Amino acid sequence: MNGPKIMVVIPSYNEADNVPAMVGELLSLDLPGLEILIVDDNSPDGTGEIADDLAERHPGCVHVLHRSGKLGLGTAYVTGFRFALEQAADLIIQMDADFSHSPAYIPQFVAAAKDHDVVVGSRYVAGGSLDEQWSWWRYFLSWWANSVYTRLILGVKVKDATAGFKCWRRSTLEGIGLARVRSNGYVFQVEMAYLTEKLGYRFLEIPIHFEDRRIGRSKMTVPVKIEAALRTWQIRWRHRKARRM
Repeated sequence: MNGPKIMVVIPSYNEADNVPAMVGELLSLDLPGLEILIVDDNSPDGTGEIADDLAERHPGCVHVLHRSGKLGLGTAYVTGFRFALEQAADLIIQMDADFSHSPAYIPQFVAAAKDHDVVVGSRYVAGGSLDEQWSWWRYFLSWWANSVYTRLILGVKVKDATAGFKCWRRSTLEGIGLARVRSNGYVFQVEMAYLTEKLGYRFLEIPIHFEDRRIGRSKMTVPVKIEAALRTWQIRWRHRKARRM
């Protein structure tokens, strides 16, 4: 096998219409050593069964973890990251199942990871962009959360602190220490971004176009956004004495 072993971790809940196409596009990248892990939270639409079928059709390339219910994005990623580390993955990529993150960026992420500890698919660096169908209010809230709120409270330099499309080096996740990552919602992204910088890891933001999901309903509701804003303060206090593991 040439190149690093890559594990793409994809949390899923009611993504039956997206998962087969996503797996197909990832496998078509023709990246040696690329494997896919789908972490399904007992989706009532049959996503888990579809993922199992894909795993049977692509043995050794597609893996599935079934959880008992909708247990949260943060714990889904931590569970997936641990699986990837146990499988000796060198690079771990996190992304959504709904095509808001294009698989086409992954080769660029993998190349950049040679010189950086984490590569971030960023909407807010030069060249990055958001779906043209976003309302001005939605755009403003996202911009304010990333460019003002989290930077003011946590002092992070990353411009897209809530980015969910990243490529991690194995050593970075081991140094962060997944046992101390407690966020269970979308604020998980903020916690990981904060720990990355506080512990001195090198990050690179690569511009991406963030497309609205093609099929299905977004899980980013107003209560979820409010919870993320409130828990940002907890992150700063919780990790005030953080050191590399």
